[in-house]
Amino acid sequence: MQTRVAVMSIIVENTNSIETLNATLHEFRDYIIGRMGLPYKPKHINIISIALDAPQDIVSALSGRIGNLDGVSVTIAFSK
Repeated sequence: MQTRVAVMSIIVENTNSIETLNATLHEFRDYIIGRMGLPYKPKHINIISIALDAPQDIVSALSGRIGNLDGVSVTIAFSK
């Protein structure tokens, strides 16, 4: 199956969702190239950027699961 490189941007506003978010990312670890997380204390949020190399349906499945978490927003940018 063909893979694509994608960048997933995640903003966490509800810290109660972080444990579930980390468990979900761990499940998809074989597709993750790298991850960067930045706590932004003035706004009480966490900003996470994930680089992936995966089939598009895997990226969409991961995004859907993350987007369903309480207080978590996610967007994706794909390479061509």
